[in-house]
Amino acid sequence: MPFELLHSETLLKGRAFRIRRDHLKTPDGGETKLDIIEHGGSVVIVPMDKDGNLIFVRQYRHAAGMDLLELPAGTLEKGEDPAVCAAREIREETGFAADKIEKIGDFYLAPGYSTEFMHVYLAQDLRHDPLEADADEFLSVEAIPYAEAIQMATKGKIPDAKSLAALLLANRYLSG
Repeated sequence: MPFELLHSETLLKGRAFRIRRDHLKTPDGGETKLDIIEHGGSVVIVPMDKDGNLIFVRQYRHAAGMDLLELPAGTLEKGEDPAVCAAREIREETGFAADKIEKIGDFYLAPGYSTEFMHVYLAQDLRHDPLEADADEFLSVEAIPYAEAIQMATKGKIPDAKSLAALLLANRYLSG
């Protein structure tokens, strides 16, 4: 028996998301409230250069209080095709365009409290073709050999969930 939505209220409208409070009837007849982040979706890209390196970005993440090593990613514009977003974001964040880019999976980032759905792309045949980065992004680009990146992930050196999930999805395309 599913939960039944009784009503929702908007708590906050932010730049990239909205927070709502849902009032629900539980399967046992009780009531509960859940706060949900509404997000329009995003992409994460696994870029591999001709030498077998994965292209990561390192950037400060205020919520984590540190610089994190991550795969390039970005938020979808309203109504934007995820493939178009992926092609733009890789150029903005890494300075490379991909002549070959394919969708390899997707997932909910944090379904316990967010509607954000991420589309994962593998990008290959990279060439230098930068776009100007967003004004609030301060990134450094790091090329890491594929096998080393997998080792780093398994040893907890990449504590970013989207990057870990994308690496797992890319593994069947890149290993062996």
